[in-house]
Amino acid sequence: MSKAGFWDNPDAAQSVVSQLSSLKSVVEPVEEIQREVKDLQELFELAAAESDKDELVQLAEDLGALVKKCEQIELAGLLSRPEDMKNCFFSIHAGAGGTESCDWANMLLRMYTRYFEANKYKFQELDITPGEEAGIRSITLRVSGPFAFGKLSCETGVHRLVRISPFDSQKRRHTSFAAVDCVPEFEDDIDAEVNEDDLRIDFYRASGAGGQHVNKTSSAVRITHEPTGIVVQCQNERSQHKNKAQAMKVLKARLYMLEQQKRDDEIAKLYGNKGEIAWGSQIRSYVLQPYQMVKDHRTSFQTGNVNAVLDGELDGFIESYLRHRAKNKQK
Repeated sequence: MSKAGFWDNPDAAQSVVSQLSSLKSVVEPVEEIQREVKDLQELFELAAAESDKDELVQLAEDLGALVKKCEQIELAGLLSRPEDMKNCFFSIHAGAGGTESCDWANMLLRMYTRYFEANKYKFQELDITPGEEAGIRSITLRVSGPFAFGKLSCETGVHRLVRISPFDSQKRRHTSFAAVDCVPEFEDDIDAEVNEDDLRIDFYRASGAGGQHVNKTSSAVRITHEPTGIVVQCQNERSQHKNKAQAMKVLKARLYMLEQQKRDDEIAKLYGNKGEIAWGSQIRSYVLQPYQMVKDHRTSFQTGNVNAVLDGELDGFIESYLRHRAKNKQK
């Protein structure tokens, strides 16, 4: 980074800066704990020599806090796959349930953006399809930050909501579904061949609620990979060329993950098998009525503080799944 001309290529430079940030997030906490251990050891020796009971009590509290920091580093050690450190493409899709599910997809979007903000992740909207009456039908985001893919891949699957519907005049309880998907963002040299003859590329005007986000030209891009049926869209940029380049990047990432699935069952779990976005396939349930609870069906981790979860407090679910995944890998 100190070399002359480093910023001449902003995209390449930003990739290096992102890599540096990820590496620092691994190294710096370990170095900090090493310093704290040394300081605590010296303070303990002094307090023990002087029989300072108050200082010993304080040191015991400091040690407890240090143990928690060590547990966080241990957890970071579970994010050891090559893809875990990468940025990612994060998608939410409404499932069975019409307007209810579109509103639920919008609630999930709010939950995850709160999580991104709390963890200082940057996110950029690539494509969005609004619901017909409320909420969103689907959205794709590019999320960047240390271990973005490693953590967010834990959220891949179907999410189920049970609540009294705000759209039902009779105030009946409804069940809604939405699916979350996550794939890592690879560099341009990704080993995924794409035959141009296999692609159907459509250009259209960006959709939205109006205003500055709606283009007057057909700059939005939809690419369909006909052999696999994978469809990717991008409408964030004003330039048709930039939207196509971003959509191709997402497509290559999805194709790469599919190829990896065929060769390695463990890596297949990265992409996740969401199954049908309906009953029986959910990874997590959010129950608001008749009681309040959020439960992950893969790990049995649960909490009654539904509002905190919907405000983005997902660390407990992500940590429990990382440990669950590590245990299954060892078997």
